[in-house]
Amino acid sequence: MAWIYLILAGLCEMMAVGFMGRLQQQKNTSSFVLLVLGFTASFFFLSLAMKVLPMGLAYAIWTGIGAAGGAILGIALYNEPKNALRITAITLIIGSVIALKLIS
Repeated sequence: MAWIYLILAGLCEMMAVGFMGRLQQQKNTSSFVLLVLGFTASFFFLSLAMKVLPMGLAYAIWTGIGAAGGAILGIALYNEPKNALRITAITLIIGSVIALKLIS
């Protein structure tokens, strides 16, 4: 169950980062509220996961999901550059998260 909580924490982190980008474009209350809810849910699920998983592992995977997901959202939703080096870097982050899971 801890791994499910950790994945949920990462997905909520991605959602919050996406709303951070939206807040930069549309300064409105709903974007801000969704951003705060996303980060709140992310920390909540991370805290549940860390009751079982070691802090270093949980934090590394959580940040990896958030970083890769945020970069993918930026490309998909906010027209951020999509080049081979950027895709390679995102792939390395995802690969590292998978490797951490496999060796744990």
